[in-house]
Amino acid sequence: MILPVYDDLPKEFRSDEVRKYYDILSHKKVSLFFKRLLDIVFALILTVILLIPMGIIALAVRLDSEGPVFFRQQRVTTGGRIFRIFKFRTMYVNDNSKNAQVTSGTDSRITKVGRFLRKLRLDELPQVFNVITGDMSFVGTRPEVERYVSAYTPEMYATLLMPAGITSMTSIRYRNEEEILEKAEDVEQAYIEEILPAKMRFNLEYIEKFSVFYDVYIMILTVVKVFF
Repeated sequence: MILPVYDDLPKEFRSDEVRKYYDILSHKKVSLFFKRLLDIVFALILTVILLIPMGIIALAVRLDSEGPVFFRQQRVTTGGRIFRIFKFRTMYVNDNSKNAQVTSGTDSRITKVGRFLRKLRLDELPQVFNVITGDMSFVGTRPEVERYVSAYTPEMYATLLMPAGITSMTSIRYRNEEEILEKAEDVEQAYIEEILPAKMRFNLEYIEKFSVFYDVYIMILTVVKVFF
């Protein structure tokens, strides 16, 4: 992964707040290169290993409820670029509340199989294909939809200097996010005003600590926290 040229970034990125983090990453270009190399190698290996498990999950999703196996949605990644994320579908289609972008643990839109997949984060396995294409990395800020990115403060745009990620230290700390949102009267408002700013503080901290070894540590910690 090559760091974008600062002057080529969208205008909302060209601020003193973002420049601070850009300068940090500009001194880690070798680590960024090896981050992308490891992403490709791990993604190709995992694709082979997970081919049969993903096939079984796809069948379970299809038999559990009507609708497509995959959920694809526009998200934001490096430099504000839009891409379509791959996930196993975990919600019923044509739900009246489909416009909501975040969910709580008791959300009625979630299917039976979907609830199980979300608990173990198995719905995110197809994102390995997003890693191969370069839209995502194994470690990085979770990709948001455009409406939430539009609510970013100037400093938050720094998290888009690197590819969106499947996991992160933030994802580990907020792995019970849906349970937290259950207590909110307005789920979307609570996410934008409380959860998002708190998560972004950890995401910005990740940029400062970034190294290939730190990424490997986060990936191992994710497996431990999710399954054990």
